[in-house]
Amino acid sequence: MVYLTRVEHFNAAHKLFNPAWSRQKNEDVFGKCANENWHGHNYELYVTIKGQPDPETGFVLDVKKLSGIIKEQVLEKLDHLNLNVDVDFMQGKMCSTENLAIGIWEQLEQVLPEDVQLHCVKLYETPRIFVEYYGK
Repeated sequence: MVYLTRVEHFNAAHKLFNPAWSRQKNEDVFGKCANENWHGHNYELYVTIKGQPDPETGFVLDVKKLSGIIKEQVLEKLDHLNLNVDVDFMQGKMCSTENLAIGIWEQLEQVLPEDVQLHCVKLYETPRIFVEYYGK
């Protein structure tokens, strides 16, 4: 099994706010992340796929194809947008980095070729905070 990782970058705004809670409880739990006026991150996304190299090309998947899939399924839906408001696959979910990584996985998993498996979505919210998701 060979693992191939593509790294991408996007910027997005969000806020962490549970509408079932009072403003005070949201501030107590989420702190500055509950700011009514949102806040943003410069996300770093690592998408790792796995499979056997094609005997004719030597590729698990042509990296240009992988890049195009990530751009179409993820970056165009997230970059410079508000995760809470603008992103269809985040609607009705708390816009945590954990849930965002799961949402990204779900967007990618459905469009990868049959002979390639999604192994990991690693999403850096900051240089010191990241989430890894390996599927269910």
